Amino acid sequence: MNAMPKVLVVDNGDRAPDSALSAELAGMGYASVTTPFETADDVLALIPCPAAIVLQMPRRAGWAERRRFMELANRLRKNLAESGTPVIVTGGVAGAATMLQNHLGMHAVAAPDI
Repeated sequence: MNAMPKVLVVDNGDRAPDSALSAELAGMGYASVTTPFETADDVLALIPCPAAIVLQMPRRAGWAERRRFMELANRLRKNLAESGTPVIVTGGVAGAATMLQNHLGMHAVAAPDI
């Protein structure tokens, strides 16, 4: 894979063209992989050191779906605490890129390949 920092975006699988976070991430210099909630762990296993993980809940998510996303966020934060990988939960696309930029701002320079 290339040296471009990678972001894993997890959603519920329903993707509208106007809610694609990938274009914003590319504009910020990040490659991204978007996967549905059910395959998040499998896809994460293929990305050795993601720059961040964004959990993109639908704006109109019900209580059960919100709980499911928050449980995943808590588990990922615990499992990735040592690496310092931020896990960001958003309620749609609006503001997600800004939140990511704020979390990664001080880490924007990619680490050199070893």
